[in-house]
Amino acid sequence: MKISREIKTALLALAGIALFIFGFSYLKANPIFQSARTFYAIYSHVGGLTTGTVVTINGFPVGKIQDIRFMDSSGKLLVTFNVEDDFQFSKNSKAEIYEAGVIGGKALAIMPAFDNAETAKSGDTLTTSYRPGLTESVENKLQPFLKDLDKLLVSTNSVVGKVDSVFDAKAQADLKRSLSGLSQVIDNFKKTSRSIDGIVAGNKERLDKTIANAENITSNLSKVSDTLAQANLGKTVKDLQATVNNMNGILAKIESGDGSVGKLLKDEALYDNLSGASKQLEQLLQDMKLNPKRYVHFSLFGKRPKQYDPPKETPETSVEENSKN
Repeated sequence: MKISREIKTALLALAGIALFIFGFSYLKANPIFQSARTFYAIYSHVGGLTTGTVVTINGFPVGKIQDIRFMDSSGKLLVTFNVEDDFQFSKNSKAEIYEAGVIGGKALAIMPAFDNAETAKSGDTLTTSYRPGLTESVENKLQPFLKDLDKLLVSTNSVVGKVDSVFDAKAQADLKRSLSGLSQVIDNFKKTSRSIDGIVAGNKERLDKTIANAENITSNLSKVSDTLAQANLGKTVKDLQATVNNMNGILAKIESGDGSVGKLLKDEALYDNLSGASKQLEQLLQDMKLNPKRYVHFSLFGKRPKQYDPPKETPETSVEENSKN
């Protein structure tokens, strides 16, 4: 059967239209021979997400983004994407935009929820989330640092300006003189250090002996401390405390007038009697000194002692005795 030219032209036209539709669908990431589910997600910012970007679940490609357009005058964006895989997930699953790589741009991932809720169906709108990428994380962390750096630079500039205004020619000359004096001080320290090194080197043997003596003293102190530790200091302290308590009791009794010593100290009548007796004894001794014959009779040949006659008092003798008394 001979095919006419018109039929051939029509077939070529249909084939061209089919190829155009297939190519357009491929470029638009629309499946032609597969049944896919279509979902929607609403974002305030897509971060550079484009149509044809792969949609993944747990890192596995399951579809592509079909369309991104403004939803309304508020500026929100409606992202339309399809899922070609038969994998089922909950209606509460999230559509999350994330960074596919440092230079890989943005991608869309479905974060499936397994909460026994209703299964997501074609035409549902999923909740959205946004995961900052490495570049955004670094930028967010560097932003406060850059602000602080700007403040530091401003402060540094102001300090440098103030330093320039303070350090005039005279101040610079004074600073140079101060540095020169500091250099001399350092040289003197070096000389003193060398002198000390020489003294130490010259007296090394004496220093060794001194250190050895110190070690011996430390050893002796350690032995003494061991001896004191072994001694029954507790019992000694208790005995001393008991002695002190007894002494306090005795002093308390003396203070209260108990006993002979207490009565001697506190009894005024006894004190007056002793004082009177002492005075009478003193008068007796004085009278024995002045008139020994009244008390002692001595005869070499056994004669009878004469009767003692007291001397007659005269005004002169009475005055003399009163003056002696």
